[in-house]
Amino acid sequence: MRLPMKAAQGVRDGSVTLAFRRWQRQDVKPGAVFTSSSGLVRVESVKVVDAAEITDEEAVRAGWADADRLRRRLAGDADEPGLTTYKVTVSWAGEDPRLALRASANLSDDDVAGLDRRLERLDRASSHGRWTIRYLRLVEAHPERRAPDLAEMVGRETAPFKIDVRKLKNLGLTISHRVGYELSPRGAAYLARTTRSDHDG
Repeated sequence: MRLPMKAAQGVRDGSVTLAFRRWQRQDVKPGAVFTSSSGLVRVESVKVVDAAEITDEEAVRAGWADADRLRRRLAGDADEPGLTTYKVTVSWAGEDPRLALRASANLSDDDVAGLDRRLERLDRASSHGRWTIRYLRLVEAHPERRAPDLAEMVGRETAPFKIDVRKLKNLGLTISHRVGYELSPRGAAYLARTTRSDHDG
């Protein structure tokens, strides 16, 4: 489940504790934790509701000015048949662990070897050849360059390219910006230490 930046910040400061969604089937389960722009968010409960019965107080707790505006937003999803309205109770669950990970540039030999293995697995699972070191070098050479531009440089469509870069981000190797990416301190330290290349294996 994704939260807009403003709502995610509200979850962090406690002003937002609800989210309303229309799904064909329940998309999240209580106890699930997902990453937002403001840290980790935990799903406390999920309940089917009638959109007509959403109160102004609930709408405010979801980051909306009133229930009518929230209902109009939910009605925007009504063209798709079979959708059910869900009320999701959420809470802030802590900082995104990737923030600390990407800042950790003091890599041991075991750290480098572990990253080598994880990137090797990503390369071997790829349907478009070895890409991990190539993309790290690309981001290093073109910080904060538009993702479509970077994707074009490697002959990829933008959406799958961004999915691959997100895999590097999950390892703490890149940082996402409003436009483009850059290497994290961890990513820069890794590139300086690894002996892997696009042509290994």
